[in-house]
Amino acid sequence: MEIVLRNNLILITTEFDTLNAPWMREFLHHHTRGMLFLPKAVLVFRNETLTQVREEFLSQLSQHHAAKHDFSHEFFLRSMLKYGNQPIKIELNKLQEPQNIKVNLYAYDKDTVLITLERPNSWVINYLRSQLEVYVERGTDVSLVVDVSDYRAKARLERALNKRHILHYQISYTYDNHFISKLYSDFASYSFGNLFEEDEDREMGYFYTILECPIGASQDALRKSYKKLAKAYHPDKIEHESPYMIKHYTQKFQLLQEAYSALRAS
Repeated sequence: MEIVLRNNLILITTEFDTLNAPWMREFLHHHTRGMLFLPKAVLVFRNETLTQVREEFLSQLSQHHAAKHDFSHEFFLRSMLKYGNQPIKIELNKLQEPQNIKVNLYAYDKDTVLITLERPNSWVINYLRSQLEVYVERGTDVSLVVDVSDYRAKARLERALNKRHILHYQISYTYDNHFISKLYSDFASYSFGNLFEEDEDREMGYFYTILECPIGASQDALRKSYKKLAKAYHPDKIEHESPYMIKHYTQKFQLLQEAYSALRAS
C-alpha cells in the first residue's frame, strides 16, 4: 500500500484484498451516494454528515499502513487529518484480470425495473445504488427495484447501464425481448400513421405527451424537454447494442423530432 497526500486529494494505492477489508468496505458503503466509480479506482467525496466515519476510517488506514511500514501511526494520522476536506481516491496498484459479472434487467411495466445479480457483489450493487439511489424503491445484496416512471429516471438508468467496467469487474447486462417494449410502452402506440388524425386537438395532445409536457406548455419548456429527451434517446448512444434496441431508440428519437417540429411551428 502507498499513500500520497496531495494538495487536492488523498491518494491510496493498494491491492484488491485491502479494498475488500471489512473496515475499507464499511467506509465505502457509508459513502455510496458520494462515490465516483472509475475503471480501476473509486473516488470518495467528503460528506459533512459522515465526518466521524471518515476520521475512524483514516485512523484504521493509518494503523494498517504504519504496521506495514513500521513507522508512527499517530504522526501519520495527524498529517492525513489535515486533509479533511479533500476527496479520497482509492486506486488498485495493478489492473487484475477482468472478472465478468452478469446482471439481468426485467421491466415489470413502463414504471418499474428489477435489476438482479447472479451472485452477491457489493461493488457492482453499490455502483448501481450510487447511480440510481433516488429512484431505488427497495433492494437486497443481489437486487434493486427501480422506479423509472419519468424520463429523467429512464435517462439515469441508461447512463448507469452504459458503464460496463467497475474496478476490475466487467458487467454484462441481459434482458428479454420484452424489456424495451415494456419500458417504453408510452411510445408503443405512436406511429407516423396515427400522428396525423383528423382531430387536430387530439393530435396536438399526442405531441405534448411525446415531449412529456403538459398541454399548452411554453416554447421554452418544450425546448428544454426536447433537448433532454433527444439527448437521452439518441440512437448513437447505443450503436453497439442489439438491433431491437436500436430500432426502438430510433423510433422514439424520430417521434421526438416530429413532435417538437409540430409544436414549435404551432
